[in-house]
Amino acid sequence: MKKFLSAFIALIIVLSLSGAVFAADKPVIGVLIYKYDDTYISTVRNAIEKYGADVLDITMQDGKGDQATQNDQVDVFIAKGVDALVVNMVDAAAAQGVVDKAKDAGIPVVFFNREPAADVLKSYDKAIFIGTNAADAGIMQGELIAKIWGDGSAYDLNKDGVIQYLMFQGEPDNPEAIARTDYSVKTAEELGLKMEPANEIIVCNWDTACAQSSMEPIINKGTNVEFIIANNDGMAEGVINALVADGKNTGEEGDPVIPVVGVDATDAAIELITKGKMAATVKQDGDAMGKAIVEITLNVAAGKDPLDGTDYKFDDSGVAVRIPYVPFDIESVGK
Repeated sequence: MKKFLSAFIALIIVLSLSGAVFAADKPVIGVLIYKYDDTYISTVRNAIEKYGADVLDITMQDGKGDQATQNDQVDVFIAKGVDALVVNMVDAAAAQGVVDKAKDAGIPVVFFNREPAADVLKSYDKAIFIGTNAADAGIMQGELIAKIWGDGSAYDLNKDGVIQYLMFQGEPDNPEAIARTDYSVKTAEELGLKMEPANEIIVCNWDTACAQSSMEPIINKGTNVEFIIANNDGMAEGVINALVADGKNTGEEGDPVIPVVGVDATDAAIELITKGKMAATVKQDGDAMGKAIVEITLNVAAGKDPLDGTDYKFDDSGVAVRIPYVPFDIESVGK
């Protein structure tokens, strides 16, 4: 019995040590997030942790929306000798500095969501981007606007055949925000709608509270608004909060409705669509993006081709992998 117990204990120790070895063999990854409290980015962050838990040793840092803070975090990860960096830039225009540091250290860098310029990515053969095609979100918003508006009879308040709209933009110089803003209106016009801004573009840095506080004085002024387009669901949610407080978009039959469209298909937005408070959104699949980040980072950390053993493909740039958008409205709920 004693011999059996000793053998059993020895086996447990060996297995424990083996586990420690396997854990130590996991690539060490430094993940830099532009801001933890961004709702969509939180879905990507959770997916990275979910898919990477068993295969990567992950440490995440919150840039808190400050590029200088993120630069310091990059320096710390490089000093620690991580096997790869995964970076959601605070400011995509600052990506060259990150690439140069990673290149000097020989560390692969995978950018996601906020896209650096192609020439920045191509300046280092171990730098790639995982994200979406920025124009597609705007195009799909434009298509949704046309679908929702129809013949205009339900929403054309002044019966002039023109859509008086508000545009809530994420950031003034963000390429993704600019593309969503431009292509949503351009696509709606190409589909035969007449679009007219009811106000100058409202920049709210993707923030719900800013969108709500910006919408309230527009309501109080009595500005004729027949459609609201937001670069993300967070701002759409803020706008809807203001509308509901004014007795609109309550989801109750007979109450007035101003259609609101966003981007991301967050849980909050899906709930608003289900309740009839929000017209539609464009799904940006955070789970799919997180999965792609883990699979590709696992490859680059091991010195393999980024797409080895995956179904992903580079776009025409040769340095970017695109995760597709999907339009989402009441017909999509539950599917």
